[in-house]
Amino acid sequence: MIQLLYFARLRESLGTRSEQLEWPVPASIAELKRQLAARGGNWHEQFADNPSLCVAVNQQLATETATVQPGDEIAFFPPVTGG
Repeated sequence: MIQLLYFARLRESLGTRSEQLEWPVPASIAELKRQLAARGGNWHEQFADNPSLCVAVNQQLATETATVQPGDEIAFFPPVTGG
């Protein structure tokens, strides 16, 4: 099982702030994003071909090739901007 957290516009678009997902084997962030996009609708819009989407695994920024293990916490959020 993994814990998924959604922030900012993702939370609004997807209608949820978090969920738990069965995740029995290690796989990449890219694979997780493909599975989420396959849900269709807003999920596809947010996760398919969205290079600006940021991700953290266990509160550490991660890349598409990072491995997700059972028990991990994965957070998705838009890029942070400032002024």
